Amino acid sequence: MCVGPLKRICHWGPLAALAIIKSIIYMTVYCSRMWWPPETSAGGALQLGLFLLLSGLTMYNFLNAIYVGPGYLPLGWCPDKESDAKFLQECNVCGGFKAPRSHHCRKCNRCVTKMDHHCPWINNCVGHRNHGHFAAFLFYAVLGCMHASIVLICTLYHALHRVRYEYYGIGSGPIITFTLYGLVGCVFCLGLSIGVVLAVGMLLYFQMRAIIRNQTAIEDWILEKAKYRRLHSGSKKTPFVYPYNLGIWRNFRQVVTLTCEPYGDGINWPVVEGCDQYTFTVEQLLQKQEKRQRARKYEVIRSYSGSWLPVTHGFYTFFCPPYSDEPRLRLRQGSIVLVTRWKKHWLFGELELPADNGFKEKWRLRGWFPRSVVVDLVDVVDDDEDSEEEQEQQVTAKERKKRK
Repeated sequence: MCVGPLKRICHWGPLAALAIIKSIIYMTVYCSRMWWPPETSAGGALQLGLFLLLSGLTMYNFLNAIYVGPGYLPLGWCPDKESDAKFLQECNVCGGFKAPRSHHCRKCNRCVTKMDHHCPWINNCVGHRNHGHFAAFLFYAVLGCMHASIVLICTLYHALHRVRYEYYGIGSGPIITFTLYGLVGCVFCLGLSIGVVLAVGMLLYFQMRAIIRNQTAIEDWILEKAKYRRLHSGSKKTPFVYPYNLGIWRNFRQVVTLTCEPYGDGINWPVVEGCDQYTFTVEQLLQKQEKRQRARKYEVIRSYSGSWLPVTHGFYTFFCPPYSDEPRLRLRQGSIVLVTRWKKHWLFGELELPADNGFKEKWRLRGWFPRSVVVDLVDVVDDDEDSEEEQEQQVTAKERKKRK
């Protein structure tokens, strides 16, 4: 079954999201017909119709976020002017250059236009083309689950107070009867709907903040590094100007439209005065250059299998892994790794491959590995130099004693 159009959905993320959505819809409709029957009340029909509308819009935007996709750069893409290539990063996997605001997704294995993040719930990236649908999906999901929570709470309240209404005649309300499975299902779906309101509501907040700033999650991180780089380079008088922040309304209209169709082609972007198309990409190149300068070589002294939870490399290594979905790098003793990120118990780096390794040049083996399996080559060289100096001093001291 996982072929063709179904291949994108056959993943734990979309399947789990669909299961949650369908469970909440089914239980809310079931409870709504008991709590406020649409057959005997115009208000009940209007209430149920509103919930079904929110549910339909949630499903519509969810599926569009999956199948419309983020928008990919053509393989081997190059700028119209060859002279502009020096302002862009190359992508060895796609065999071309990365357009402004584009980034390579290792899970989609393509360069994504205006990439925000790779979302496991839609099994796709959130980017230029589907950002509007993704934001609308979050918005309608929160509204629909708020509606569902109210219906389920009211239904559960009347069901628990059924004896009060039925035998004592206290108060007024519908007589709702639950079986054991119905009661468990109602409580379970109420928990799901409240959880969606809290979790997805927080994600919606971050997405709306990114939209009104016109700043993706990746660009947010790059901008922070740009500010940090200038702060520690002594150039405080020339702060970095983010080129894509055009004002709240213009930023909002680039993503949120009536049809959720985005503005522009995903390659050329309007920028603020004083900036150009490559202001941000030049900053990225400078950051990459500094990153390469900071990188240090480590030698592997103990093999590592690439396990996410290694049990043989120390207590803290096992219980303090990096909170990242980036891959783990399998290492063999004697290999050399170029490390670019450091944590207390883990390191992130790229494995140096010999020239005759048989791999294609575009494949780069990168990932996290335990700090305990490697040793810094710089420290080893320094220790060797220190030991040579100590030996020379000892020889000199012995010669002096003989002369005396």
